[in-house]
Amino acid sequence: MAIESLALEKDVKRAIELLDNLQKSGEVPPQKLVALQKVLQSEFCNAIREVYEHVYETVDISGSPEVRANATAKATVAAFAASEGHAHPRVVELPKTDEGLGFNVMGGKEQNSPIYISRIIPNGVADRHGGLKRGDQILSVNGVNVEGESHEKAVELLKSAISSVKLVVRYTPKVLEEMETRFDKQRMARRRQETQRQFQATQ
Repeated sequence: MAIESLALEKDVKRAIELLDNLQKSGEVPPQKLVALQKVLQSEFCNAIREVYEHVYETVDISGSPEVRANATAKATVAAFAASEGHAHPRVVELPKTDEGLGFNVMGGKEQNSPIYISRIIPNGVADRHGGLKRGDQILSVNGVNVEGESHEKAVELLKSAISSVKLVVRYTPKVLEEMETRFDKQRMARRRQETQRQFQATQ
């Protein structure tokens, strides 16, 4: 059964309008209403709304709207709790075209690391869209959680998307830098081993 989109953005705007009207009435201390308006208009509130809407549309839960809303709220809280110390999760939707999505990924459970966007291809789809950054960790692809998944699984999900790809990401560039440094050390160690084997073979 198709799940109707929540479209909470209009509701948030309406709430802000109502707070403005209430402020003009003088029935409530204006400083409290201004504070509430600032919260509703904040980037943080917008990020929560976007992630909540995305989870609500994709979470595999049957039952009443209340059950679904409760499960969505818990999943949204978990997404933000997992990002503690990092940027908040964001929802980014890219069109799927013949030229691809315009970014490269690295990492995966076989490398004991999250899946990251390692490169934004200049003038590609992602670059033109502007919503993604090198250093974004991919949390889900079209509603499928890829945390703890293999590199191959993530690439398969990205390639199998038809008209668009909806990603939940969070920006953690320092973790990507640490991961790249670790990979570079592993590559250098393999090269040294290969050089030693070649030297021993000539003895």
